[in-house]
Amino acid sequence: MTDDQCLFCRIVAGEVPAAVVHETKTVLAFHDIAPKVPVHVLVIPKDHHATLADLATANPEVVGDLAVAVGEIALAEGIDASGYRVLFNTGRHAGQEVFHVHAHILGGAPLGPMVSPSAG
Repeated sequence: MTDDQCLFCRIVAGEVPAAVVHETKTVLAFHDIAPKVPVHVLVIPKDHHATLADLATANPEVVGDLAVAVGEIALAEGIDASGYRVLFNTGRHAGQEVFHVHAHILGGAPLGPMVSPSAG
């Protein structure tokens, strides 16, 4: 399933360039175009699903594929030993900008608190 208007579906289709760091039959990973920390990689399923819950309901095996990819990418990016954060934003209040489920792998520097004090 794809969405012709979805940026990430267009990346999967090769219509929009991306700095790909990992690819399998079900998953694609690439550097974020506006990184927030030294290592900022997005990991997406190749099929379009708006949220992690949608993906888990439709195809739970791909959720596992995403998790495996995260570990492999952290190792390849050299952040497996120092630590990294995996973040899924779901919905507008969480800051989701592209409504195609994606994991942010963040690392390469101390990340600070998980949620800022002003987020309440």
